[in-house]
Amino acid sequence: MEISSSQKTSLVFVGAFLTAGIVLSTMVFPFWNLIREDVYEEVTILTNDEGVCYVETVDTIPKTIEDCSLKAGDVVTIKFGEGLAWASIVEP
Repeated sequence: MEISSSQKTSLVFVGAFLTAGIVLSTMVFPFWNLIREDVYEEVTILTNDEGVCYVETVDTIPKTIEDCSLKAGDVVTIKFGEGLAWASIVEP
């Protein structure tokens, strides 16, 4: 079985495209940028709106906490991903 000239050209093009994709995915947008560092912070509950609590953190991104039974003014420690808008309460 012999590969024609157009098939060889197609293989070279696909190989170059895959190589460029791999280089771009590792150098321009590394995989570890998808993994966010966990941040722990002690905060005060601002409001509780029917089980969803809202808090303010040092990164100035308001955080929401689902299934929250705390009242406004309670102080808790939360865990959140850097730059994300949701958090969870860390149990002592």
